[in-house]
Amino acid sequence: MRLWTAIRMTIVLTVLTGIVYPFAITAAARALFPYQADGSLIARAGVIVGSPLIGQNFAAPRYFQGRPSAAGDQGYDADSSGGSNLGPTNKALATAVAARVRAVRASNPGAAGVPVDLVTASGSGLDPEISPAAAALQIPRVAKTRGLREDIVAALVRANTRPRFLGLFGEPGVNVLTLNLALDRLRPAGRSDGS
Repeated sequence: MRLWTAIRMTIVLTVLTGIVYPFAITAAARALFPYQADGSLIARAGVIVGSPLIGQNFAAPRYFQGRPSAAGDQGYDADSSGGSNLGPTNKALATAVAARVRAVRASNPGAAGVPVDLVTASGSGLDPEISPAAAALQIPRVAKTRGLREDIVAALVRANTRPRFLGLFGEPGVNVLTLNLALDRLRPAGRSDGS
């Protein structure tokens, strides 16, 4: 008798918690928050270009570049989210960071200090934001490559900077995807293709 009760309870709870509850929550989320429930995907010209919640690789000099990623073989792989698990005394990490510092300085001539978030990966490897200092370091390169004035690019960075939560918690951040999409919408003087 107890065995039959246990089997029935297992079936009922499996249906409730494995089918009914997830379906109800998904339906409610799609009704109340459709953008967020579908992954906060951003489309441009009908093509999905990414989500502001997940970092991606922007290698071209005309774009702001995000944090390095250790997620997957090529980085920024949401299926392989995670850090490198290399500790601060690991020689491989020190070598990688030193190489990244040289690369940042080479692509951003005149950069005095290099913010740590441009040379170290986040714990998830998918961090979509950089610090305002990391964005400021890249302004001259991006402005020059795009044929824009630096003050215009700096204003765009400020407009895309998220403040501290409630003015107290966390650090300000700049979402790399939304900033780069805003850059693509600009048209530099004398050019009509946005490049």
